[in-house]
Amino acid sequence: MRYVVWLLVVALIILHQDLWYWDDRTLVGGFMPITLLWQAGISVGAALVWFLATIFAWPSDLIEETQQEAEGGE
Repeated sequence: MRYVVWLLVVALIILHQDLWYWDDRTLVGGFMPITLLWQAGISVGAALVWFLATIFAWPSDLIEETQQEAEGGE
């Protein structure tokens, strides 16, 4: 799953370069530029990928170390 998280990070980096909407003046819902909506979607996607990274790719030794410190041992 760690590699899937990295693949999603790379996908977000590529999708963040929204060259296809750069000159598009379309308004979504009559008020929001499509480029701004795209960036909002990228932000939500980044939050989800970070959530997945903390669950599946976070180093387990850091968790164990924190638990030991909380119990009073070193």
